[in-house]
Amino acid sequence: MIAASTTMPVVAGLRRLFRNRAILLGAIVLALVVLAAILAPLIAPYAPNKLSIVNKLKGPSLTHLFGTDEFGRDIFSRAIYAGRISLLVSLGVVFISTVLGVIMGVAAGYFRQLDAPISRLLDAMMSFPDILLAIALVAALGPSLATVIIALGITYAPRLARIVRGSTLVLRELPYIEAAVAMGLPTWQVLMRHVLLNLASPILVQATFVFASAMLAEASLSFLGVGVSSDMPTWGTMLASGREFMNNAPWLMIFPGLAIVLSVLSLQLLGDGLRDLVDPRLAKES
Repeated sequence: MIAASTTMPVVAGLRRLFRNRAILLGAIVLALVVLAAILAPLIAPYAPNKLSIVNKLKGPSLTHLFGTDEFGRDIFSRAIYAGRISLLVSLGVVFISTVLGVIMGVAAGYFRQLDAPISRLLDAMMSFPDILLAIALVAALGPSLATVIIALGITYAPRLARIVRGSTLVLRELPYIEAAVAMGLPTWQVLMRHVLLNLASPILVQATFVFASAMLAEASLSFLGVGVSSDMPTWGTMLASGREFMNNAPWLMIFPGLAIVLSVLSLQLLGDGLRDLVDPRLAKES
């Protein structure tokens, strides 16, 4: 009986999850992108940096599904391997921004004396456009894969911090939180057991949007030449190199662009679906 009672909410939650078309579509597309990146050595017909000047600027064909670039490199293989870099950067950004955002948001929302200074810091950071702040941080730290992840993680941390702060302000005033404090529970137990557990849903939803934004930002930084090293295949660098041949070889930009659009769109659909699932009032209002 205990096992049945504990599994019923899980089954009901999964049914609600898969009934949401936005979540289902976003999850399918994202799963395909992730699988392609993980299985890149098995799927890609060529090495991503293999040169073949004889085959340069060849159009899509059975030999080269997405065509070749100005150095004869296979676009299909490079696009798959570029997905690895994009997903790695985005996961790192989500981790850093979530850790920083939760720490700052909970501190500002729960401890009244810290609310003003942290809020002013968040306002100052959010006053800059995301891409400009990321470029400034990358320029200060030096362009590399690690610095791109750190810079974007710092850039998107205020988004999560504002959400966490607002939710913590509400939770702090709830009766069971006040009762836990009145019972003399240590502050860290109140935060871990009662505050952070109730913040899991909004953090998860916001993390999906940060994931999408980080993927787009990484492509933008690579396109501008201030992202990861140029010898790593990324969707942004592929777009940057392909713009010189846009009229004669449009496939150089079409396929990396489609990869970015589909990946970001799948994450946005997933985030919207999770948000509606967590708060059904939003689904009714939309």
